[in-house]
Amino acid sequence: MRNWCVMGVRTSWRTVADGEFFCPDCGGDRNYLRRTGRRRLAVLGVPVLPRGAAGPVLECSACQGHFGPDALDHPTTVRFSAMLRDAVHTLTLALLAAGGTSSRTVRDTAVDTVRAAGSADCSEDQLLTLLAALAADTGGLTGTYDAVTGGHCGQQGLDPCGTALAIELHEALEPLAPHLAPAGREALLLQGARIALADGSYTPAEREVLGTVGAALTLRPADVDRLLAAAARTPR
Repeated sequence: MRNWCVMGVRTSWRTVADGEFFCPDCGGDRNYLRRTGRRRLAVLGVPVLPRGAAGPVLECSACQGHFGPDALDHPTTVRFSAMLRDAVHTLTLALLAAGGTSSRTVRDTAVDTVRAAGSADCSEDQLLTLLAALAADTGGLTGTYDAVTGGHCGQQGLDPCGTALAIELHEALEPLAPHLAPAGREALLLQGARIALADGSYTPAEREVLGTVGAALTLRPADVDRLLAAAARTPR
């Protein structure tokens, strides 16, 4: 004799929103449906008694897998690339503000770093213009920035503690840190180190900015010191 399913619980789903997310099962960007449902006890396939709410869930349009709403916490690959690009751009501006831009090697290294992160059209003029605007509009620099010489009148460099630029570093780097492996977070710090070392040893202002970068990336202070010391010993 066949075994017939007399009773069971059925869920009736309703779509309430849609969008794009990083599907954990597919391993890439996919469209999703955000769905809520109602469970009902079914007898001989006929729903008869309510059994409460189901969901909300995210249903992948490709694999039909169901995931909790926290799956949206993982950025899509497009969003992740934009976050990384913005983080490198902010980090670069902070180090130029701290160390000045009078050195051709520093300027070239800064431009190459930003381009490698995805801003292929970045130019030296763009970075200098942004840096001058930062000095004029945010008060993030101690002293007056000179866009022609790349230096400052009065006190040199950035006052990293409590400035708008330091806050921007945290805002750009902290959301990115959970989605980077330790090696990726270290690589970001070392990109900044290469800019700072392009014209010689770290200045105190550059070293403080790099410390802020390390903290925003949740690197331990001892690891930050180790990485920066190793970068300083590497022939350039």
